[in-house]
Amino acid sequence: MVGAGDQENTGLRQNADFAELYMSFDQLMFMGDNGGGDQFAYVWVPAGRPGDVFVWNHETDKRKWVAKSLEDYLEHRAGSDGDDWYE
Repeated sequence: MVGAGDQENTGLRQNADFAELYMSFDQLMFMGDNGGGDQFAYVWVPAGRPGDVFVWNHETDKRKWVAKSLEDYLEHRAGSDGDDWYE
């Protein structure tokens, strides 16, 4: 559901090809994937406000809101039967 994101975050931010192809990842902290390449990301926001969770489509660079908080994301993800619960 949530993986160690340090290697994934570093790799996505340091990839020169990604910098040319995609919008900035600066506000996103990647934390998991759907098994097909799309990444789930927690959005960094000002302190005291819950951060939203988005899914980033690696083929189109679209970012879609999927949960109002990390807790909401975990509840939806844990209660789903498949990898495409957010679509």
